[in-house]
Amino acid sequence: MKKFRTIERIIKENNIHWVGDGFRVKQYFPGSQDKNFFERFSPFLLMDYNEPYFFEGKEKTIGVGAHPHRGFETVTLAIAGKVEHNDNRGNSGVIGPGDVQWMTAGSGILHKEYHEREYAKKGRTFHMIQLWVNLPKKFKMTEPRYQALTNENMGKIVLENNSGEISIIAGEVMGVKGPALTFSPINMYRVALNKNSHISLNEPADYNTGFLVINGSLRLNDEKNINSGDFVLFNNIEGEFSLESLSDQAEVVILSGQPLNEPVVAQGPFVMNTQEEIMQANIDYYSGKFGSSKF
Repeated sequence: MKKFRTIERIIKENNIHWVGDGFRVKQYFPGSQDKNFFERFSPFLLMDYNEPYFFEGKEKTIGVGAHPHRGFETVTLAIAGKVEHNDNRGNSGVIGPGDVQWMTAGSGILHKEYHEREYAKKGRTFHMIQLWVNLPKKFKMTEPRYQALTNENMGKIVLENNSGEISIIAGEVMGVKGPALTFSPINMYRVALNKNSHISLNEPADYNTGFLVINGSLRLNDEKNINSGDFVLFNNIEGEFSLESLSDQAEVVILSGQPLNEPVVAQGPFVMNTQEEIMQANIDYYSGKFGSSKF
């Protein structure tokens, strides 16, 4: 008899807020979760989900202007739509469906994110996820970097019997690796299943593991129906988890990572290990040590 990895909780987030004027998001975590959720789902700090939303076309730029970060990484997954990125380290890029922007803020960076200008002029459906991924203490002040990860460069697994596909962003699944460089062990991947298709997956028992349903509905572990917008957090025990598509197409984004087991102190755009480091981040930012905001 199969031993399934059991469910700790299912998060159904309904509160919507705007980030700038271009991102209509629900914050699944930390959001309204308990105050220890930073540690509970380490190294993942935050998940903002812009579920499919139709934007009218506009000539003006919409998104978020220049703002600072230190001590962690921002990871943006494009499901539908195009996002443009610029930062004051000279990095820029545009991502579309299936692509990922992985920015390491490290010691400090200013960046801006917005709907790609030509794309924004037309009415369009926008569907995105942004994650904050914590950096281990020894890498908090690492040099900032930017990874543009395109859909064609993701690790791909085509499932048998026209069941679907796995697209691997980071880490390794079934012997196939994703392109992202990470500072701690992380498996991050998308699983797309066709109707009545089934897959069993396994993550290390000590990895914090969960997934977001971004399309359709599924049956989990042969017993629980889950739907688009549900986030499932597993208990940290040995066991596989199975997914069966109940709709014509179903898709999930799976997050699994080795916990850092380090203190987390977060304030606004800074995530460090102590309050003193947060204070220093504010001093450095306001004294111009993050660099110019004119880029």
